[in-house]
Amino acid sequence: MKKNKPFWSPLDNAAKIFPAIRNKEHTTVIRLSAVLTEKIVISNLLIAIKKAEIRFHYFKVQLRKGFFWYYLEQVKDSVKVMPDDNLPCRAFCTNKENKLLLRVLVFKNKLSVEFSHILTDGHGLFVFLKSILIYYFNERGLIHNNQIDQFSINDYDKEEFEDAYHRYFKENIPTITRQTKAFHLPFQLSNKPRFDILYAILPIKEIQQKAQEKDVSITEYLVAVYLLVLQNIYFECKGKGKSLRNHIARIQVPVNLRKMYPSKTMRNFSLFVMPEIDFRLGKYSFEEILKIVYHKMQVETNEKLISKIISRNVGSEKKILLRGIPLWLKNLVLHLKYYSEGANQYSGVVTNLGKVELPSLISNKVNFFAITPPPPNKKLKLNCGVIGYGNKLVLSFGNISKSKEFEQKFLHFLSQQGINVKLKNKI
Repeated sequence: MKKNKPFWSPLDNAAKIFPAIRNKEHTTVIRLSAVLTEKIVISNLLIAIKKAEIRFHYFKVQLRKGFFWYYLEQVKDSVKVMPDDNLPCRAFCTNKENKLLLRVLVFKNKLSVEFSHILTDGHGLFVFLKSILIYYFNERGLIHNNQIDQFSINDYDKEEFEDAYHRYFKENIPTITRQTKAFHLPFQLSNKPRFDILYAILPIKEIQQKAQEKDVSITEYLVAVYLLVLQNIYFECKGKGKSLRNHIARIQVPVNLRKMYPSKTMRNFSLFVMPEIDFRLGKYSFEEILKIVYHKMQVETNEKLISKIISRNVGSEKKILLRGIPLWLKNLVLHLKYYSEGANQYSGVVTNLGKVELPSLISNKVNFFAITPPPPNKKLKLNCGVIGYGNKLVLSFGNISKSKEFEQKFLHFLSQQGINVKLKNKI
């Protein structure tokens, strides 16, 4: 693919599921927000976005239907800036006026970018938003033209639009075993529109200190807290005589494969590890859960085990029988498989983009970032996004149920550990 030459492309391996499962509520749309220290100047932002859409031209695409598969086709539509009405991660209603699978939203000093997961994952989303910020502050006079080159955002590489799953696919690798069904929160769904976000801002140094005391990472610490809260809710329900069929709590934790396999891809390139505890064995202490999570994360992020997952996912796509099935039937099968198997296999999601950085010239111009994962499905009901910047760690709890019990228990536990928690209903 040559720069600025119109193109079409099949979906990457991870993206193939999303057209089959997305709807107006389960939108598969992910949001990343940057809260600046000053109000955004729209005229400068518009120029920055135009530069970013030229640089990342491969994101200016629409989803098209083929006979066997969906594919992406480049369009001339410009990325539009919209006012942020505080309804995050809405579905993309493609029409003649707006065919793109991304949007930019602004409110005062908050800049948000939303992408369909069909296009990219959290890494690609951050790179795109970071580039807009660099171009924006270039227009504001804080970054000079000759300094932009050092940030490596002007140099296009054809590897950016590769399907890295196919690149690292290995033949004749044994597949992974199928997981048992997991416990799900027994909360009632709220009325439409259901998706609600609660933000919590923590000092990174405080939670980092707690994690270091236990010899675990911040991600492992938060996943352990998630499992602990699920355990508390499970046994409270059991104590009230409620019938619970599934007894395993399992958390889906996305892993950025670019840290394991050399790739510059800006498309999806992540897989999941899933630490779990079995309630039939009794109650676990927090220390026991931490050990389980730590060792499970270490084992499941081993390159050889990751290659088994890649082999299963890409291998099924390569099967001649599957490739010959018409798209309408593929969609039906994928939709049924997702809700009968995929959504049943985990109890929650913790998406952590880690501690992100900006060029030092503009680092003091951004207060914090917030990542909002796509709205959870009706079985899951709740998920959590995590991102750090400076000394702020922002947790985003996305919830479609009537209950805030999970968030209350989660944040209460952190407070008990001496971590200062600041709540925000919106940012």
